[in-house]
Amino acid sequence: METTKNHFFSDLSVMLGRSMRHIFRSVDTIITVTIMPIAMMLLFVYVLGGAIQTGTDNYVNYLLPGILIIAIASGISYTAFRLFTDVQKGIFERFHSMPISRSTLLWGHVMTSLVSNAMSVVIIILVALLMGFRSTVGILPWLAVAGILALFTLALTWVAVIPGLTAKTIDGASAFSYPLIFLPFISSAFVPTESMPRVVRAFAENQPVTSIVNAIRALLSGQPVGNGIWIALAWCVGIMIVAYFFAMRVYKNRV
Repeated sequence: METTKNHFFSDLSVMLGRSMRHIFRSVDTIITVTIMPIAMMLLFVYVLGGAIQTGTDNYVNYLLPGILIIAIASGISYTAFRLFTDVQKGIFERFHSMPISRSTLLWGHVMTSLVSNAMSVVIIILVALLMGFRSTVGILPWLAVAGILALFTLALTWVAVIPGLTAKTIDGASAFSYPLIFLPFISSAFVPTESMPRVVRAFAENQPVTSIVNAIRALLSGQPVGNGIWIALAWCVGIMIVAYFFAMRVYKNRV
């Protein structure tokens, strides 16, 4: 007899494959998650970059971490959308009537978000390289960056699960992502916070995106990260734990 662990991972692979097929069949998902951040990067570098003072000659290096955050914030809205669609179509009830691990329904969407956003991040970095992005750091800083982005993706994905399970309309399921996409604009993602008015600067320097962007930027440039990386990790882990707790409560109520 197979163990529960084996059942869980085999069921999870099926749910992951199902959700990934939906992504590959949805052109608008690929455009929104990948093309739009790339277009924004092109706009800022080739149109606005000459007027922005960041203290560096290579604005792509400065800009890239913020673009990656925007791409992830945009991508997780589709997690909420796919969950909402499954709930409305009764997919959850159908799967619950089968001999499968119930938690894999939710984890399948979460892992799909992680995989699809990782693909978007890789594509955006490749485009950034064509635009002049350069980093001379070794494999360890890159792995650290990958870890931070993965934690950030998981944190926002668990946030997305809540409206995905509770929203009454499609617009309500995905609308929560708009503030998340806007948040990098009030951070150090595009310009140094020193250039901002006092009140805006205070907010920008004490919100999670600035800490995460600064940590990624320091790692990719080979600069000392100091305590910044621990602050960034604390934000990611803290958001993920709180969101996971409420998301699981909502999910248990649904099933």
